[in-house]
Amino acid sequence: MPVKYLGCLVEIIYEDQSGKITKRRIQVKSIRSGMVKVLSGQPRTFKESGLLACHPIMTTAQGA
Repeated sequence: MPVKYLGCLVEIIYEDQSGKITKRRIQVKSIRSGMVKVLSGQPRTFKESGLLACHPIMTTAQGA
């Protein structure tokens, strides 16, 4: 995940260790040592290697 997404709202597609694929909207808090710490309702940590896709979500303020 690019560092430019720090602090941004991002939509990701993620594959966990068991092979389950999910789509989530997250706010990126930090990226360190292959781990992405996020706020998604509850604080969570994702392995960067499990990220299949990500893109920023434009808010009204960003798009204006």
